[in-house]
Amino acid sequence: MDWQAFRLSLFLACLTAIILIPMGVLLAHYLVRSSSWLKQFLEAGLTLPLVLPPTVLGYYLLVGFGNTGFLGSWFYELTGNSIVFSFFGILIASLIVNIPFAFIPIQRAFEAIPIELRDAAATCGLNPLKRLWIIELPLAWKGICSATVMTIAHTIGEFGVVLMVGGNIPGQTRTLSIAIYDRVQALDMDGAGVMSFCLLLFSFVTLLLSQILNRKSVVRGVAH
Repeated sequence: MDWQAFRLSLFLACLTAIILIPMGVLLAHYLVRSSSWLKQFLEAGLTLPLVLPPTVLGYYLLVGFGNTGFLGSWFYELTGNSIVFSFFGILIASLIVNIPFAFIPIQRAFEAIPIELRDAAATCGLNPLKRLWIIELPLAWKGICSATVMTIAHTIGEFGVVLMVGGNIPGQTRTLSIAIYDRVQALDMDGAGVMSFCLLLFSFVTLLLSQILNRKSVVRGVAH
């Protein structure tokens, strides 16, 4: 078992969720309330990583973040470091790849809130920020929880984009999925099997905890 790769994967997944979930809440809340003609284009752009092959997305990220790319050259001139083949690079790639998983469940949760409830809260004098904090976020808890779980699980299992942008550097970019690939390439099926089982078990436990938390929130809401 490559514990270093597991710790790196878990750290990457948690950091990705910590950054993406608040962004997903704000974006989803804005788009649910928005009537702009740009809404559909923005939604399509946010969900695009869901349908793009990892190799295509990884290629464009590699070109854009490379030292000869626009963003990569600007970052290199500013800091003297490269975005690609670094933990920072796979973090950015992970944020982009997981946008749909953090955005779509939260948007659906906000859309399920009756408009009459928002109107009643506005009539009571609550400003948009208070309505979001007091009324909408508790009601959207199930979607937020699902988005968090899906983001963490997908980040830990991501392979193609991380490999293309970050390579296979132990302690920096070698995640658990890449470590499994290495074991298979070395014909170490026992080692690959152990890591695959750990990844399977972690994903199952994560989803189970999500279901338990969602059920408790529903029961608590009915009790109140």
